[in-house]
Amino acid sequence: MAPAGRPGAKKGILERLESGEVVIGDGSFLITLEKRGYVKAGVWTPEAVIEHPDAVRQLHMEFLRAGSNVMQTFTFSASEDNMESKWEDVNAAACDLAREVAGKGDALVAGGICQTSVYKYHKDEARIKKLFRLQLEVFAQKNVDFLIAEYFEHVEEAVWAVEVLKESDRPVAVTMCIGPEGDMHDVTPGECAVRLVKAGASIVGVNCRFGPETSLKTVKLMKEGLERAGLKAYLMVQPLGFHTPDCSKEGFVDLPEYPFGLEPRVATRWDIQKYAREAYNLGVRYIGGCCGFEPYHIRAIAEELAPERGFLPLASEKHGSWGSGLDMHTKPWVRARARREYWENLLPASGRPFCPSLSKPDD
Repeated sequence: MAPAGRPGAKKGILERLESGEVVIGDGSFLITLEKRGYVKAGVWTPEAVIEHPDAVRQLHMEFLRAGSNVMQTFTFSASEDNMESKWEDVNAAACDLAREVAGKGDALVAGGICQTSVYKYHKDEARIKKLFRLQLEVFAQKNVDFLIAEYFEHVEEAVWAVEVLKESDRPVAVTMCIGPEGDMHDVTPGECAVRLVKAGASIVGVNCRFGPETSLKTVKLMKEGLERAGLKAYLMVQPLGFHTPDCSKEGFVDLPEYPFGLEPRVATRWDIQKYAREAYNLGVRYIGGCCGFEPYHIRAIAEELAPERGFLPLASEKHGSWGSGLDMHTKPWVRARARREYWENLLPASGRPFCPSLSKPDD
């Protein structure tokens, strides 16, 4: 199967999903750019789009080459409450970078907003909706293709976000950063999905906070809730690129390794191929990643689902399927690893003999 070339006219997000196409999202920006020296941990705001645009552009390009066909604007926490006077320039620059890279392939631009810093302390609907609306105005001016409200702990605030985004004529996706226990007010995943679809979202799911296995459990509960309510929506999942079975309800932020010691938990490319197949079998057609999800993880999704998509990503030109490139190795025991069965059954060691396999959350 050959890698795909440059596209013709681009279909919209809903047109793609309606036709059964697999949409592959992008991956980690904050965590990855922090490691590369362009984002400051703690505040986690995206000034890099102005201060270091080449770094952001490069990461977009890596995801595009790996198989992403959505370039999400790097606008996480880029609302007025977090960035004061910088917010407008940051949102505009992020849109320009995403559009520039999307134009180099068959990718759409998604304008992204997230939960505010205001909600937990002042549940002022009018004030919070104004913050969302300010970002939406920039996205409309920049003519993004669709909109994503992501990383919401509380369904009430997520509903407010959807209601604002529906003021535009663009499709709306929404993802919550919750696990199977539901949101921080104990609203179940199924009920969260129902409320979000009733608010006008066409695509619902989860992102961040939890690893692939837990995130798929949550999406399954959302799907079941929608089915019970007789509602339909497309499903979306963008989990961490880390294994987090020991998380509490708050997710990986409560693990003692967050955010600077998570490397031993990184998922392998083979873990992500398994995740992609399980997501597809669950009926999810928008599949991507969030924090810790590197370009090679996105390539793993694209390679696993290449039979359904009909092509490989450009990055597969330098990657043999299931380690097949190792058959050129000079060592016979390494050549023996050039097969799917080896990598599917491998139990990787951490190399840390005195470290536990699981942690106790700090909450």
